[in-house]
Formats: sequence, structure tokens, C-alpha cells
Amino acid sequence: MQFSGDGRMHAAGVADPRAQWRVISPGFFAALGVPIVAGRDFNALDGPNNAEPVVIVSETLARRMFPNEDPINRHVYWTDPVLQFFSGTDAEKSRLMAPHRIIGVTADIDDANVVPEPAVTIYSPLQEGLIIGGRLFIHTGGNPYTLVAPVTRVIREMSADQPVEHAASLADVRAEVLTPDRLNSVVFGIFAAAALAIAVVGVAGVLAFSVSARTREFGIRLALGSEPQRLLNSVIAEGTVMAAAGVLAGAAFGFVLARLAGRYFLDVKMPGALPVFVSAFVLMAVAVIASVLPAARAARVDVMQALRSE
Repeated sequence: MQFSGDGRMHAAGVADPRAQWRVISPGFFAALGVPIVAGRDFNALDGPNNAEPVVIVSETLARRMFPNEDPINRHVYWTDPVLQFFSGTDAEKSRLMAPHRIIGVTADIDDANVVPEPAVTIYSPLQEGLIIGGRLFIHTGGNPYTLVAPVTRVIREMSADQPVEHAASLADVRAEVLTPDRLNSVVFGIFAAAALAIAVVGVAGVLAFSVSARTREFGIRLALGSEPQRLLNSVIAEGTVMAAAGVLAGAAFGFVLARLAGRYFLDVKMPGALPVFVSAFVLMAVAVIASVLPAARAARVDVMQALRSE
């Protein structure tokens, strides 16, 4: 939802920044092993009975809203228009949209992306937050599945109609979420390796054939007094230039194609610099080797034999 903070002016026509709203109980961060980098955690006194509403914010939110300042005891407040449809009482609405004092700053928690991204999150105490479903986290040093039955029994004693669903460890939840991405990575990795292998074989074959077909030329140059080492260096340089031109043309075409595909497929992203560099390095190395082997063989042949070759 949209929110704002101390010292931030609301500009006309410009939407306020957005933050994820999470409602948690004391001990949530300790159960997940998430450090509180400044301030304190919630306690039993933080709630509707407290005269001033309080919140904990993520590190990224604190850094963006209060750069080079101490965010503790500063205030944030919700400005999202959707809050006007909140079904609570007028007092509850007023408290929800009132400035909330920041009592703590916690490390970012990004549970929506495989590669963690900066998380802008505001945490409210469980006693005064809006709860629509929820999750119970339990920290244990042993097998977590041995606690499913006793924890379920305790919950049913508190509320007989409360359903308990999908009891799982965070490790198993993570593995389940990552399974499609891992499968996609393996499949695309295999296709990428096959494409690179085809490119390597093609580059090596074309350059090896090109150099081998110039055996007569090499014989003439040797007969005219060219040194074998100079001949070898010139052939390697020519092969390197050809491979470099091909790599640059392929990189430019791939960049244009990726940008074009990104307009129609939102999941298409530009590759990182490392895979592009490694692929270019492999192709260049193969081109040099493909030029060296036949050129070295041609530079060692007898001049008369080279001149008689077709």
C-alpha cells in the first residue's frame, strides 16, 4: 500500500511509495533468524492499549525514507486510498491512518523472489493489525515434523474450528517453490550448452578448413622467404580477427533480439556480463586453437610439397 513519512511532501500527481504491510507477533524475527539491526522488537504492551501506534520497518525502507538519519522514533503513515473502504470503526480507521512511530529496523525479508531483492516492508503488532489468514512459525532444533501433532492439539484446544494446513519446514517450502525454477534452469542450461558446443564445432571446422585450404599459399610465401613463425602469427591474427568480428556481430544481434523479445515477454531479461564474457572467451579460444593447429602443420611442410598441393 502507499505510505509516507516524516518530512516527505506529497506531490500532486505523483503517487506515494508503496510498502508491504505485515502483521506479526513478538518473536517473529527471532523464530526466522532475522536480525533487528536497530531498535527493539514488539512486546505485549504494543497494541491498541498503547496511546501511540508503533511499527517496525525493513532496512531498505529506513534507508530510502530517512537517508543519513536515525529512523528510530521517526514516523510513517499509510496514505493508500483503498483504506477508505476499511470495514473497521471510525476509531480503528483513525488509528490505522495515524502516524506510526518506528521502534525498530529489521533486515530485509524477501520471500517472493529466488534472488533476494530490496524489500520495503512495514510490520505492525498482531494485536492491532488486520488479519486475513496467517502462518505460525516455530523455531526448533530437532525434527520439525515431530511437532505437528502436539502443536495441532494445542491450537484445537484454543479453537476447535481452527484449521491447520500445510505444516512444513521452511527448507521444504523453499525446495517446493524452487523446483520449477531449477527445472527450467537445467533445461535451458542443457540447450545453452548444446548451442555453445555447436558454435564451437562450427567455428573450429570453418577456420580449420579455411587454413588448410591455403596450403599452396603458404608454400609460395615460404618459397619467397617468409619465416614459418611469422607465417604462423599472421594466420593466428587473421583467425582471431574473424572470430572477434563474429562474436561482436553475434553479441549485437543478441542484444537487439533480447530487447525486442522483452517487449512481448515480460520474463525475458538481459543476460549478465559473466555468461556473455565466458561464451565469448570460449569461442575466441576455440578460434585461435582452430587456426594454430592447421597453420602450424602447414608451416612445417616441405616447400615443394606445399607448392604441388591442390
